[in-house]
Amino acid sequence: MPITDFLERNARLYGNEVCLVEINPAEQKTHTWREYELIESDHNDRYRKEMTWEDFERKSNRFANLLLSRGVKKGDKVAILLMNCLEWLPIYFGILKTGALAVPMNYRYTAEEIKYCLGLADCTALVFGPEFTGRVEDIVDRIPKVTTRFYVGEDCPSFADSYERYSAYCTSKNPGIALSDEDDAAIYFSSGTTGFPKAILHAHRALVSSCETEQKHHGQTHEDVFLCIPPLYHTGAKMHWFGSLLSGSRAVLLRGVKPEWILETVSRERATIVWLLVPWVQDILDTLDRGELKLEAYELSQWRLMHIGAQPVPPSLIRRWKERFPEHLYDTNYGLSESIGPGCVHLGVENLHKVGAIGIPGYGWECAIVDESRQPVPQGEVGELAVKGPGVMRCYYKDEAATAAVLRDGWLYTGDMAKQDEDGFLYLVDRKKDVIIMGGENIYPVQIEDFLRAHPAVKDVAVIGLPDPRLGEITLAIVEVKEGMTCTEEEIRDFCLELPRYKRPRKILFAEVPRNPTGKIEKPKLREKYCGGSLVEAQIR
Repeated sequence: MPITDFLERNARLYGNEVCLVEINPAEQKTHTWREYELIESDHNDRYRKEMTWEDFERKSNRFANLLLSRGVKKGDKVAILLMNCLEWLPIYFGILKTGALAVPMNYRYTAEEIKYCLGLADCTALVFGPEFTGRVEDIVDRIPKVTTRFYVGEDCPSFADSYERYSAYCTSKNPGIALSDEDDAAIYFSSGTTGFPKAILHAHRALVSSCETEQKHHGQTHEDVFLCIPPLYHTGAKMHWFGSLLSGSRAVLLRGVKPEWILETVSRERATIVWLLVPWVQDILDTLDRGELKLEAYELSQWRLMHIGAQPVPPSLIRRWKERFPEHLYDTNYGLSESIGPGCVHLGVENLHKVGAIGIPGYGWECAIVDESRQPVPQGEVGELAVKGPGVMRCYYKDEAATAAVLRDGWLYTGDMAKQDEDGFLYLVDRKKDVIIMGGENIYPVQIEDFLRAHPAVKDVAVIGLPDPRLGEITLAIVEVKEGMTCTEEEIRDFCLELPRYKRPRKILFAEVPRNPTGKIEKPKLREKYCGGSLVEAQIR
């Protein structure tokens, strides 16, 4: 079955129930969440907007019919360039209902990256919001194949048509395009850590499998409320929301990541499941430690599950979280856009004693750890993680060589180095390309990063390799110190005495650690900055 069937079912069963809420904290009036309980809600105010399942289905149908009226047909590609908003998912499903492929795009893309990705995916239509007007205007004369352009927001530019205006005149009847689970559904883009992104092609069956995997892992019921903060263009956020789609439950899109905004939204919207990234967990805990927020000021008793994905999770961070939130279930999820996002490996809420592991194979998935010849390695040894399951991509679109390099016999070779313990739990060691080879010794930066994050003054840390004429590479630790705290090189070196000598950072630098919207450390930027030939000894203390 195509994933659009779930939306149509929910509209029939739960039509008048709210399915999506958008919260814009920057627009909030001067009321606490408790005061809002006493105020008649304005569902169309700038702070809070909501949508029912019936509205969702109707908006999706209208947009589908609008696209069809503009000549979009089955197999075409329609790009989405929007910040998280209430219209994002209806637009996505409207595209799917035409039989076209949805092509979500990273909101951080430059104009040239937008142009590149539109061309790579063969897009003929683009939906964009006000944050991207300037970037689209810069390239509009150089994307001649993108003949259909819709703008979501006020003050529509002259080179696009208003999504709201034109979709309002379209019928809300289902367009009735025949779809199957084997039809192509979406193209997602890789993180682009080795140059421009690759286009990842997925079928409807992969999207449906992610719904089932997410619901199996986290047990969403119709009564749950999922708080979604990460960007919807990424497979992680959307595929976690797919658990809400399957259970017909409500989700809240929060546009902002301040600790007080997160806790206020959990309180007001009665959120039960929250997916956070490591930096946000760190910020919440640090704010609580500084006494700037008080848990008793919020209603959090209904919050049952906090889970993390997109990056390795320091065990020390989860220990701190459980001290503050002892009743919370916890899970971590591992995945790639090539494996339809999170879920091919997960820890499992029942396995808190294994915090530090990424977990065991997810629902419907198989895993293996292999050597350079793609043969299994002995238990406990480090090798490349390979996964096989219903969410593996079809291919890198229009890139046979790149596809052949990572897909074989249904197995996806992830490029992540991992090991397995005696109980079958998998531990992520590092990215294959991030391994530092110092004097012939393999060093895995994640292991050093996890260790250093346990230091009470360290907010974040990234470890990269610096070129060295004698050893080939040496380790550089970029350390970000918590707000209001100080730390010296000597303190870091003393702390690292517990590490084996070869793992201790050779160089230490105090600076901000850059992360992308999904929480991953942007190591290419760090390598460019510190290994690009301009690094001088004076920069490193």
